[in-house]
Amino acid sequence: MTIRAEAIERGQAWLARADLRPTRQRLTLAALLIGDGRDRHVTAESLFAAAKARGESVSLATVYNTLKAFCDAGLMQEVTVDGSKSYFDTNTREHPHFYWEDDARLTDAPADQLEITRLPDVPEGAEIASVDVVIRLRRK
Repeated sequence: MTIRAEAIERGQAWLARADLRPTRQRLTLAALLIGDGRDRHVTAESLFAAAKARGESVSLATVYNTLKAFCDAGLMQEVTVDGSKSYFDTNTREHPHFYWEDDARLTDAPADQLEITRLPDVPEGAEIASVDVVIRLRRK
């Protein structure tokens, strides 16, 4: 199953917005990530599997490197769960996440329902770069 032309075009525009060179691998992965216009939470392994399922020739190392390039360019954000498991989110606005422990899945949580009224003082010479909120869930 090949990637649709509209998805490739959307991927090209996404890469151009960040001034990233549109290599074949970047275009393929961009089309899989944002080709339908919806935000995604992926792991490198799940994106690799999606590319392989479509018959695309890409290595897992290339997927990791490409996701890092997308994050460095501001197209995605990396969300780390458990200190070792990374998810990559195409929604770059600051927002909280639900982490579903039962099936190791990350989803957006409603940002308008989150209130952080106070943060701790930071050490001298430091500043807060961001605040990541991951709410861990499990089924009852």
